[in-house]
Amino acid sequence: MKLSTSTRKKFRITNKLKKVSKPGRFRLSIFRSSKNISAQIIDDSKNITLLSASSVEKDIKETKTKNKSELSKIVAEKLAKKAQEKKIIKIYFDRGIYKYHGRIKIFAETLRKNGMEF
Repeated sequence: MKLSTSTRKKFRITNKLKKVSKPGRFRLSIFRSSKNISAQIIDDSKNITLLSASSVEKDIKETKTKNKSELSKIVAEKLAKKAQEKKIIKIYFDRGIYKYHGRIKIFAETLRKNGMEF
């Protein structure tokens, strides 16, 4: 079975992060669609999702932001707040197939401002 270029790229980036991951550090995976953004903090040693935040959640959806960049800032702040409650500070940033540009970059910078370390 032949994989598409984007699928190969995602596997290459994700598997590289999984290989270098250390037990006390988790992976932050991002998914971006044309209208929404979501992120998960994943423990690869146990294969479980610890935290997640998305722009389709009810409390975020009720905000009247039309700008997708502002929406990604709000989601990043919410995820950082949840992570600090569970005492998660150090993570690996898994951008998947997306370039570190635009909404992904804004998301990462907002996480850094709220105390996360990559």
